[in-house]
Amino acid sequence: MTTLVFLLEEPSAREMLDGVMQRLMPQMTDIRFVVFEGKQDMMHGLERKLRGWLAPDTRFVVFRDQDSADCHDVKQALVEICRRAGRPDALTRVACRELESFYLGDLAAVEHGLELNGLATRQDGRKYRSPDGLNNAKEELIRLTGGHYQERAGSRSIARHLRIDGANRSRSFNVLLAGIQRLTRGATGADGQVIGE
Repeated sequence: MTTLVFLLEEPSAREMLDGVMQRLMPQMTDIRFVVFEGKQDMMHGLERKLRGWLAPDTRFVVFRDQDSADCHDVKQALVEICRRAGRPDALTRVACRELESFYLGDLAAVEHGLELNGLATRQDGRKYRSPDGLNNAKEELIRLTGGHYQERAGSRSIARHLRIDGANRSRSFNVLLAGIQRLTRGATGADGQVIGE
């Protein structure tokens, strides 16, 4: 059986992926999470974790936020670490700009997960049509929910309701899910990047 290992910047990403993967790939029973203590810890410890994983038939997904950095630079740095660790086939993904962009791309999920009313009707508003462009998605989500959003608990509650059919307005969320699906089918190129990117 294939093991799918997620290497993540923060606990809230684990909460989100745990909820999504239960619906995206219910047949995958061996999913593991390695959670770092922020991006600096991740960038320093990622190579060691990848090198140290010795279980056969393992696929890796490396995921972190873009934050204020250049998306291409972040992704290239992750790809290079994976290459140095002997894992050039690891899938690398970056949330543009923050994990909360995924939630702003599906306000119906936020409404259901946090048990609020009236959020889904705002999805066509300028800010939420393409939430990956927001520089302050976390702050925006806290403001939009009147302070009800808390990183870990909110991620856990919202994840169960996030649409996984490509309808999320966050392109980076959809690209992450498509990459995971292709990776588990083995459709990556020689450089570890998902075919079709």
